[in-house]
Amino acid sequence: MSFKDGFRAPPLKRIRVGIVGIGRRGDCAVKRLIKIPDVEVTALSDVEDFRLAEGNDALANAGKPPAETYLGADSYLRLADSPNVDVVYITAPWPVHAPAAVAAMERGKHAAVEVPCAMTVEDCWRLVETAERTKRHLIPLENCCYGDEELFALNLCRSGVLGELVHGEGAYIHNLAAENFAEVDGCKYFTALRGSWDRWRLKWNAVHDGNPYPTHGLAPICKYMDVNGSDRLDYVVSVSSRQAGITAFAARQFGASSPEAMDTYRLGDVNTSIFKTAKGRTIMIQHAVSSPRPYSRINLISGTKGILSGYPLKVALLPDSDKWLQETELAELRKQYEHPFVKESWELAKKVGGHGGMDFLMDLRWTACLKNGEPMDSTVYDAATWSCLTELSEKSVAAGSIPVKVPDFIR
Repeated sequence: MSFKDGFRAPPLKRIRVGIVGIGRRGDCAVKRLIKIPDVEVTALSDVEDFRLAEGNDALANAGKPPAETYLGADSYLRLADSPNVDVVYITAPWPVHAPAAVAAMERGKHAAVEVPCAMTVEDCWRLVETAERTKRHLIPLENCCYGDEELFALNLCRSGVLGELVHGEGAYIHNLAAENFAEVDGCKYFTALRGSWDRWRLKWNAVHDGNPYPTHGLAPICKYMDVNGSDRLDYVVSVSSRQAGITAFAARQFGASSPEAMDTYRLGDVNTSIFKTAKGRTIMIQHAVSSPRPYSRINLISGTKGILSGYPLKVALLPDSDKWLQETELAELRKQYEHPFVKESWELAKKVGGHGGMDFLMDLRWTACLKNGEPMDSTVYDAATWSCLTELSEKSVAAGSIPVKVPDFIR
């Protein structure tokens, strides 16, 4: 059976997970996964030995046996060779995602990959072709598809409450200016947190424009519109503002003549990309990580019968679509269209945590699918489609915001 037809791998009664990259995302993954029955963390890989020690400390504190450890830049290859691993869970910096996932699948492992799953269109194709050839799952770890509001919106769309869908909006609006410099001496921000290893995110921002982190906003909208099912993304137009936020933050924090403030950064403060789908729908996706703006993923979906808009959550429906539902009306609608995943597991997910519970719900889902030999909620085609905006947006911006075709990864 192909991934297009709902590929099913043989059921796994016990899932042994090896985690690549034990930074903040990887450390949290260790602590979540060990709370799921029949799931074991059996291997850890990183470029810094103290992170491996912290991962095993978390296992010891939970009364779990220590994991195998692999140290070094090529450690993900040696982890993927381990006979004690069924799934390679990749939470390393962005450029490692695709190579580690390909290595895992070629060695007979399923790959669960933090987003974006690849940074180039070529690597998106490598993921697709490797998954098809090896018959291994590529699981995009897009936690925002499992937020309670996103699942409510999905149920409204699938139940026809919003009518025929015509337009969606999503975003990653999150001021990360301080986090870019978290390990710089004298930075008063994020003092309780580690910064990104080798400042990999800041280094990416220095040489790339466009939208390098599109999937938190894009993936839920694609789910609502059944992209890669009954619809597909056709082309995208992208435009970036000038870069000012990173430089302004560095000047305030370290001085206008500091190396941090004098460095060049290519990433525009705000990138806006607009997709057209094969069915004629539009999707607007924004990226803004150096502007002093409150966090938002926008999460808007509009149809012929109504609209849902996030941050804060609002819904308007015919015949009174010129005003938002009152709080009590919205509560009743949410109860009526509560998604089964939320009904079954949201209280537990909130207790375990991870972005309010969505991370744990995501892990519950993909592990349940593997245990039962069921198709994944999202496939390698979704991973490629959501991730390819990273390169496509940069190409469009560089060429004067011209339309760029989106590859048809399902062919």
